[in-house]
Amino acid sequence: MEDYPKFLEEDRKIRTSIEKYVEKHVKDSSNYGGIGHIEIQRKTDPIRIEIHTGFPDLLVEEHNLGIDQMKSDIEHMLGLGNRKLRITLNNVTQPYGEPKILAEHVASQLKNRVAFRRTMKRAIELVGRTSNKGIKIQIAGRLNGSEMARVEWAREGRVPLQTIRARISYCYHPAQTIHGVLGIKIWIFRDTELSLSIGNGTL
Repeated sequence: MEDYPKFLEEDRKIRTSIEKYVEKHVKDSSNYGGIGHIEIQRKTDPIRIEIHTGFPDLLVEEHNLGIDQMKSDIEHMLGLGNRKLRITLNNVTQPYGEPKILAEHVASQLKNRVAFRRTMKRAIELVGRTSNKGIKIQIAGRLNGSEMARVEWAREGRVPLQTIRARISYCYHPAQTIHGVLGIKIWIFRDTELSLSIGNGTL
């Protein structure tokens, strides 16, 4: 446990380095599905890093990121010494069911000056093609370049935020536009509420 703060800081640096590397080499992240989340496992040597992305084959082949170069940069940044990294790409079957990927897509649309209402409607349509039960999307800031900042939101389906039993995935993502920073928040209701099984019964 004494190494926990050190490992926590290393994990933060690893995630930040990967996201910056992808952002640098891929100009429009919505073209390849984005990064849903990054898992880091330290049970064995080498350190295992799993990048969950919408289209891993496209990420490597078309954009030619070079996983080996990414790994080398991270090892050099952290000064791992004899410890090594193993990076693998995993496919996310429903990319727009991941709040982070969807938020990046919304941010890219807002940066391209697409109207925020049209962007929210499109995001809801994308989630509607997945197996999720509901979505709530909120955008705050100087919407469409208005002088006064405000908050607008839209919802489709069920998004029960009052109970901890519901499987809610959440993401906040800032979008830097010519009118300032817009804050994007997305809640996605996964499928059904979690149930506790006891014997042959269910609570």
